[in-house]
Amino acid sequence: MLLKIRMKLPYTVALFVINVLFATGFLCGEQTSNERPNVIFFAFDDLNDYINPLGYAQAVTPNLDRLAEMGVNFTNAHTPATYCAPARTAIFTGRYATTTGAYQSQVYFREHPEIIPLQLSFKNAGYATFGGGKLFHHPEGFIDRRGWDEFYLRSEEQKEEGWPLDSWGTDTPVPGEFPVSTYNKKRIAEGSLKKETTFLEIGAIPDEKEDEMADTRRIHWAVSILEKDHDRPFFLGVGIYAPHYPNFVPKKYFDLYDQDSLEIPEYHEGDLDDIGKMIRQQKMNRKKAHYDRLVSWQLMPEAIHAYLAAVSYADEMLGRVLDALQQSKYRDNTVIVVWSDHGYHLGQKGEWGKHTLWERTTNVPFIWAGPGIARGKRIDTTVSLIDMFPTFVELCGLSPDRELEGESLVALLKNPESAADRNVFVPWLHPNSFAVVNQNWRYIHYRDGSEELYDLRKDPHEWDNLAELPEYSSMKQTLKSFAPEDQAKPGVNRSELRLVTQGTDFHWQEKN
Repeated sequence: MLLKIRMKLPYTVALFVINVLFATGFLCGEQTSNERPNVIFFAFDDLNDYINPLGYAQAVTPNLDRLAEMGVNFTNAHTPATYCAPARTAIFTGRYATTTGAYQSQVYFREHPEIIPLQLSFKNAGYATFGGGKLFHHPEGFIDRRGWDEFYLRSEEQKEEGWPLDSWGTDTPVPGEFPVSTYNKKRIAEGSLKKETTFLEIGAIPDEKEDEMADTRRIHWAVSILEKDHDRPFFLGVGIYAPHYPNFVPKKYFDLYDQDSLEIPEYHEGDLDDIGKMIRQQKMNRKKAHYDRLVSWQLMPEAIHAYLAAVSYADEMLGRVLDALQQSKYRDNTVIVVWSDHGYHLGQKGEWGKHTLWERTTNVPFIWAGPGIARGKRIDTTVSLIDMFPTFVELCGLSPDRELEGESLVALLKNPESAADRNVFVPWLHPNSFAVVNQNWRYIHYRDGSEELYDLRKDPHEWDNLAELPEYSSMKQTLKSFAPEDQAKPGVNRSELRLVTQGTDFHWQEKN
């Protein structure tokens, strides 16, 4: 029947019909809608590979460990973009920035209202849809509200402000008056910091204040959804802000670590000497601004300690959802996937932050568990977070979308031994700037024509750029050819837009 629909109807009409048929369960074979798996879609923010399941033994992450034992742990998973807004856009649309033009802070549902986002695809397939926390970019005006039966915010007032997903306000606990961290106190003293910032702000919150934190309240909401009776399969998306700065978490998570015994990432002197002039200048400026200050002020152990404390707090939030699932009636028919929007440099390559095409930014936690998924398996071949959308299409009976740019992982989740390596594409902040990654190689191309090539088997730290060596020209060309030739121009950036609020509604207008 599906073949006949495609042959006889225009694509848009066929898509509508297929949506209806999936929603009624007609195209799900013997499965009824109630037999399709529920989904918990759990997002961290700025969580790199500093977790125990990815081999980082210093991290205290018992719940991520537990989830990895329950399912499949992808150790070589990569973000589809290098910071929050474009990464989440790619995940929810199933399309790279090179297709949508959302390279930075574009609002994808304003630029491309015709794209059916992930939550709406679930809704069209008959799922109840619940969302809360940082699933989208956190400033006001970035939540795609289409398709949600319920989207949780801490207060009704936030809806009148454009639905921001921030985590810090008058209703949340903080360690003290700004600045809290030694780093920012020193920056103010030297005159290099003129205004308040959450960047590298760290401090302990009293343990008894944990339930007042925004992320904890989001988790309480998610737990309440699992405690309800649902007559349809559900899609539950919950995103937490941790370990994104500020690293304000209860003292007990700081107490999990001995700051004096923490290992600090190694920096290779002269590491940036062999990369292109444009990117070298950018990264040297950032190195001087952050990494060099942390080193000269001897604050690296304190900063690493705070990040790990925030990682352990985030892990505890995941644990509360896992506990609620295990105690619920849905424990045997719920798929859970855990991911982070991108990684984060903590001194590697002199970088403190994201926005790079190197390993620490692109490699992210990515763990699946649930019915039909292998247990306690590790897959080291290369995958992308953009693979989630097509995986859900196959796993949950969502409507097919021929424009999705990832690959379904269902076969690997069922049979990890069948995994074969592949190239993964990672766009940067502009057209014609990107990385192509596989198990053995990382190729980077910038819009000024400069290139980087790393042999990851011999050089996992990416210290030795091989791009200028003639013997690697063929390898460079092979990897470069994997990137799309036609790359969309950037859409209208948020800075060019004005947010207009009307009661609890909002829309964007161009300033000019």
